[in-house]
Amino acid sequence: MIYSATITSQGQITIPAEIRRKFELDKVKKAQISSDDDKIIIKPEKDIMDLYGVFKTKKRIPFRKARKAFEEAMARGEV
Repeated sequence: MIYSATITSQGQITIPAEIRRKFELDKVKKAQISSDDDKIIIKPEKDIMDLYGVFKTKKRIPFRKARKAFEEAMARGEV
């Protein structure tokens, strides 16, 4: 399905609700935006909470510290 969207003077665009639901994009999620030739590519960004419960450990790390480390790793392209 193809949608039409308006770009505001602030450079903002609204992603249609059907697509936001499909990719589970809500107010707190982020997206990666890139370009390839004549295309704009928008991908949901991975979130550390997607990994919740994957690893078993007795060591506790504060949530804010874990999120900051995850975002820094994302910025370096490690994740």
